[in-house]
Amino acid sequence: MMELTRKQFTTLSSLAERGECTDADIAALEPYRAKRAVFIAAGFGSRMVPITLNTPKPLIRVKGMRIIDTLLDAVIAAGIEEIYIVRGYLGEQFDQLLYKYPSIRFVENPLYNETNNISSALCARYFFKNAYVFESDLLLRNPALITKYQYTSNILGVPVQETDDWYLKTTDGVISEMGQGGRDCYHWYGISYWTERDGALLAEHLKQAFDKVEGARGRIWDYTPLDYFKKDYRVEVRECTFDDIIEIDTFSELKKLDETYRV
Repeated sequence: MMELTRKQFTTLSSLAERGECTDADIAALEPYRAKRAVFIAAGFGSRMVPITLNTPKPLIRVKGMRIIDTLLDAVIAAGIEEIYIVRGYLGEQFDQLLYKYPSIRFVENPLYNETNNISSALCARYFFKNAYVFESDLLLRNPALITKYQYTSNILGVPVQETDDWYLKTTDGVISEMGQGGRDCYHWYGISYWTERDGALLAEHLKQAFDKVEGARGRIWDYTPLDYFKKDYRVEVRECTFDDIIEIDTFSELKKLDETYRV
């Protein structure tokens, strides 16, 4: 099947959103359809103590809704049926999600307490093709960011003059630099999309990084496509705003969002 230009893709995906596509249009969009979603949810969430002593961070409720539900609802709304949650710390508690989302499949990460989240990505690496990959502790306020079709591999980011958090920089529209604390860059949110090609590469490269790259086990998995094997990927930034997503890092921030935790 012939590859679409970006202009053709934009036109057809807009028609699809409005339900105005022909069968031929839908067939042309099929290689760009998001087929699965992977949730990285194995960590402890140490900065959210004391609440994470008994509850994994993605399952914490804000205004009555679990954090991860804001992401899962958007995935379901986009028609994505394959959903994988990589769990570790208090993993059995994620079973509660099955009442609302019975199609979820769990991936166990036995190394969650020994490495950074690269071990979670490694456990789910064969599911990264045509897939969204989520940090599971982000409160999604704009579900429209999770669309049925994506043209390229990309990561969500907010353009900023300065951030002391994780950042991304681009060259000719492609991510060329990542790190912590930057200027004239993008504030980086942990929601990405990976095409079929790039997802297949990640399955190979994550294993190589985990086994052979010095220090990789102590770093976030994103170093694999954005640093160690950067030359093999063309990952773009998909712009969003600070109103679209809330990143709750500490218990103090949680209390500001939800007064029930102030007692």
